[in-house]
Amino acid sequence: MYNSKSKPSVLPTGGGVSLIDPSDALILLLDHQSGLFQTVKDISISDLRRNVEMIARLATLLHIPVITTASEPAGPNGPLMPEIHEHAPHAVYVPRKGEVNAWDNDDFVASVCSTGRKTLIMAGVWTSVCVMFPALDARAAGYEVYAVLDASGDPSEMASHISLARFVQGGVKPMSTNALLSELHRTWARPEAAELGKLYCLVAPNYAAVAESYARAQQAAMEANSAPETNR
Repeated sequence: MYNSKSKPSVLPTGGGVSLIDPSDALILLLDHQSGLFQTVKDISISDLRRNVEMIARLATLLHIPVITTASEPAGPNGPLMPEIHEHAPHAVYVPRKGEVNAWDNDDFVASVCSTGRKTLIMAGVWTSVCVMFPALDARAAGYEVYAVLDASGDPSEMASHISLARFVQGGVKPMSTNALLSELHRTWARPEAAELGKLYCLVAPNYAAVAESYARAQQAAMEANSAPETNR
């Protein structure tokens, strides 16, 4: 029933048929610039930067290509946050020539096409512009497009609500950073499991506290079991 050659992430059970295939995924991080960050009001900047960092780390861990771009980085929009290329050194930066919509830039579109991948995972600042415009154009060009909303930001809650509605109307699939991590992760029975666990702690700090408490409880139990009888 399921053709694993066309989508290798699909299991014989059919599990994964509706999920992202990592071997076909391409991550596009758009305009995460220091000047634009100062206008974001629908998510805290610390959460936004941490989520983007997680995506960069995840891309490196799972060998998913990344393309970045920035609009007027020498102007008030500012430079890209350095964490992206620090944690995803394989990321390819494509400069633009003033275009607001990255999909208006020939070099950017050519870079996307050169990967041969048809599933685009996008995040950026602003959601309603820097993500929205190329996301809709990519859909029109035949790509499957996901927008990671909490790795993106807008100037207001209203702007983010309108963006979500327009994404859905345009066939762009909204998702969260944690969902992206879990969807690409799929199973703990894999060699990267320990490193993936660290990423959950990054994207969900409360989970990190749970993990730390559990680790300390396990350590205390081991110490109690190995203590001499006279100390019990």
